Amino acid sequence: MKLAVKIGKLKLKNPVLVASGTFGYGEEFAEHYDLSLIGGVMMKGISVKPRQGNPPPRIYETPCGMLNSIGLQNVGLKDFIAKKLPFIRKYDTAAIANVLGNTPAEYVKLCKDLDEAGVDAIELNVSCPNVKKGGIAFCADRRMLIRLIEKVRPVVKKSTLIVKLSPNVTDIASMALAAEEAGADAVSLINTLTGMAIDAHNRRPVLANVKGGLSGPAIKPIALRMVYDTAQAVKIPVIGMGGISSGLDAVEFMLAGATAVAVGTANFIRPEAAPEVVRGIEAYMKQHAISDVKDIIGALRVQ
Repeated sequence: MKLAVKIGKLKLKNPVLVASGTFGYGEEFAEHYDLSLIGGVMMKGISVKPRQGNPPPRIYETPCGMLNSIGLQNVGLKDFIAKKLPFIRKYDTAAIANVLGNTPAEYVKLCKDLDEAGVDAIELNVSCPNVKKGGIAFCADRRMLIRLIEKVRPVVKKSTLIVKLSPNVTDIASMALAAEEAGADAVSLINTLTGMAIDAHNRRPVLANVKGGLSGPAIKPIALRMVYDTAQAVKIPVIGMGGISSGLDAVEFMLAGATAVAVGTANFIRPEAAPEVVRGIEAYMKQHAISDVKDIIGALRVQ
């Protein structure tokens, strides 16, 4: 069976990735399985300078999901290139850097340095606030998103440029079209949905930051719909994520139009979840006599 897929210049041995923020930099999970078994690692988001993140409590389990308010804690660009990237390079898997900034200039520096460092792809986290525009998230304004991508596109020369879209917008397909228009090679979706939890007895929010990002199986139906809408709207590849924990979940996203998928919250529950998803896709293909995984992509029957 052929499992390989292509996203821009990025060639994946299989369509299963692990979502940024759910897998660290790969080191902890390498103790559980050979990272070469999966298509690629979308590593924890990187900023120019290290970040400490939000104060605890910053993770809370919800019915069928998880709220997190980590606050984008990370080691910073310098240590990532010097210490984290070489570790992933030991494995036959794609190294995908997720980047975050508060100004276009920060994104440009991150993308330029990481492209030169030889990452296979760069995923733009556009859910960050633009401090020069009053804290409006880049993902919330179509024109702002286009301008950001147009600024980073010239410095991303060797890597594949992926834009990670937020579901916390009115029309995600419109934002995907904006990303495509500006020169993105692919889009990934969905990022977490904004939510909150309250301790009724203490009359206080559970998370120190009050609100957080909801992920896990609870958001899967929303993610599926958004992936479907986006795949119908754009010609560039779509990477689907949001509640994937089995091979069948992954197949559903691919039927909806995703070229590849990313396993996120399931990694916290079962460290071996991603290779299990690969095996689940293979089992589905065998059951339905499918020889090439690309035949699944966008094959949903709606009539």
